Amino acid sequence: MSTRLAVVDDVPQVKKVTDAAYHHYIDRIGVVPAPMKADHAADVAAGRVFVTGEPVQGVIVLIPQGDHLFLESVAVHPDARGTGLGRTLLDLAESRARELGFTEIRLYTNALMWENQNLYARYGYEVMERRVDGAYDRIHYRKAL
Repeated sequence: MSTRLAVVDDVPQVKKVTDAAYHHYIDRIGVVPAPMKADHAADVAAGRVFVTGEPVQGVIVLIPQGDHLFLESVAVHPDARGTGLGRTLLDLAESRARELGFTEIRLYTNALMWENQNLYARYGYEVMERRVDGAYDRIHYRKAL
């Protein structure tokens, strides 16, 4: 499935997919996941958001930071889980990092989102540290490219 840079008209779908993908974590982690509180319009305007599907079923937010590409969030609508969209989006992150001249991707996930921890380990991400950032207990990862 192809991916593309999100445009302003995608913002409602970006929010819808992100909220659907992260909503079930609210009870588990005790707070609203950070991606649900993001300023999607600002991220789209800054060229940080890529989408896949028509209508949008997958979203990834990528931010160049110093010497690495930061994967801010990845979201697949629950109706599209198991279709390979997550892998497509992670592949995009690697391609984008290389395109921008980076040799590393970094990300974090909540310590109680164990599904994500298993996923990132399977795709070659290694744990850097565990750190509490405000209300969020996060495990930070990196992947060398």
